Parts: sequence; structure tokens; C-alpha cells
Amino acid sequence: MSTLRIEHAISDFHTWHEAFGRFAAQRKEGGVLVERITQPVDDPHYVFIDLEFATVAAAQRFQQFLETQVWSNPANSPALAGTPRSRVTEMAPA
Repeated sequence: MSTLRIEHAISDFHTWHEAFGRFAAQRKEGGVLVERITQPVDDPHYVFIDLEFATVAAAQRFQQFLETQVWSNPANSPALAGTPRSRVTEMAPA
């Protein structure tokens, strides 16, 4: 299992969440198995998103999709404030 961890500042959670919802079909088609959104308890203008995939390759493909199709187009990411930070991770060996 691989995780694409994303974090970034937002201008408004409601606006951001609506935009996030518009890409539900792309997440499913891209192989997202589990999605989790969290926020710092002291910052309502910041989000963490964890998207879980079966493989590293699937996570990397979706990361590229976000970089080229979503984050680079203000109409697709209306509440994005700044540049997202994203990394593909895997569980560390025990």
C-alpha cells in the first residue's frame, strides 16, 4: 500500500472541499482506495490529504495528474493558497 500525502494552505475550506469533490471520479479512476482529509487544530486554512493506492506507480501517476491538471489551473483549484507539497510514501519496514 502506498500513500500520496498532500499538504497545502487554503483560503476557504468550504470552497476547497467543493473543488475536491468535483474530482471524485478521477480519484476512483486513478486507483484511490482510501482518502483522508485532516486539518491542524489551530489552522483552519491548511489541509492534509492522504490518498492510498495499491502501488507506488499508481500514486505517482495520480500525483502527476494533480500537478499538471489540477494545481496548475486556478479554475480547478479555486481555494488553493500557495504551492501544494506532495510526496509518495510507503509503510516503513518493521
